[in-house]
Amino acid sequence: MAAGRLIIKTEFLPTKYRGYMLPLSQVFWLAGSLLIIGLASVVIPTIGWRWLIRIASIPGIILIMAFKFIPESARFNVSTGNTQAAMTTLESIAKMNRSAMPEGKLAEPILEKRGRFADLLDAKYLRTTLQIWVIWLGISFAYYGVILASAELLERDLVCGSQSELESEVVVTLGDTEGSQSPCHCHMFAPSDYRTMIISTIGEIALNPLNILGINFLGRRLSLSITMGCTALFFLLLNICTSSAGLVGFLFMLRALVAANFNTIYIYTAEVYPTTMRALGMGTSGSLCRIGAMVAPFISQVLMSASILGALCLFSSVCVVCAISAFTLPIETKGRALQQIK
Repeated sequence: MAAGRLIIKTEFLPTKYRGYMLPLSQVFWLAGSLLIIGLASVVIPTIGWRWLIRIASIPGIILIMAFKFIPESARFNVSTGNTQAAMTTLESIAKMNRSAMPEGKLAEPILEKRGRFADLLDAKYLRTTLQIWVIWLGISFAYYGVILASAELLERDLVCGSQSELESEVVVTLGDTEGSQSPCHCHMFAPSDYRTMIISTIGEIALNPLNILGINFLGRRLSLSITMGCTALFFLLLNICTSSAGLVGFLFMLRALVAANFNTIYIYTAEVYPTTMRALGMGTSGSLCRIGAMVAPFISQVLMSASILGALCLFSSVCVVCAISAFTLPIETKGRALQQIK
């Protein structure tokens, strides 16, 4: 859903505005993140986490019904030969901006084969595709790793190696027979933990101004390599035994950096592929993103319980690989018009 939303925005925005407007949409992602944390702090202690999931699904249902009001991309309509629909969309945009349509008519060769997986591995895009997949996998791994590690650090107080049991421990019982208690320890978040999560989440837009400047002046590749390198550094800094304020500060910066990484790779992926391949390129990258998200819990929760240094070093190493991959991407898309066909 996020990939589709970004593709449509990319194809509607002029070249000079894409590097500004797309990162600013992160504000709405932040608003949703803060809303779910605030909702969790109220719902979980009272009526339980199941009700939190039920309530959180309501906006998604409403959004499905709102999709029919979103116009189709004129670029896509032209590539499929539906020039009339494209003209209708462009005329609507011109009317909204109180402008007149330029003279002439839309013309583009109709492609019988569009969005083939083989196109992503074509000689022209093979290296770009493989490196983009590595970056998407690593960024997602780091992003969800930070979120889950935040909860793990707050719950277990692993920063200074404290393994003390908290008074809010809940022992899960399996069945009624003796000895059926599970060693699974669940610690309810205190209000201070929710406040820490909110503060660290606000970090997702803390670097937005710098991220926008980097994207537009340094370029997509260099900007991404810098933020990925800084992400690797802050993962290592999490291992420092520090105060509660220090932990919040490190988590704040990590959330800011991983959000900046996502902003940049979203823009780059949408710009580097032509319209006939853009949705496929974003879709396959999104699949790698999900793999990274699935692997992250095994590191940020399972491995971190055994060795916090090992988990943080692994996250940092992946970010270093992504930084190198971003720096060596063969195509820079800064100031580059969207390609219509390959």
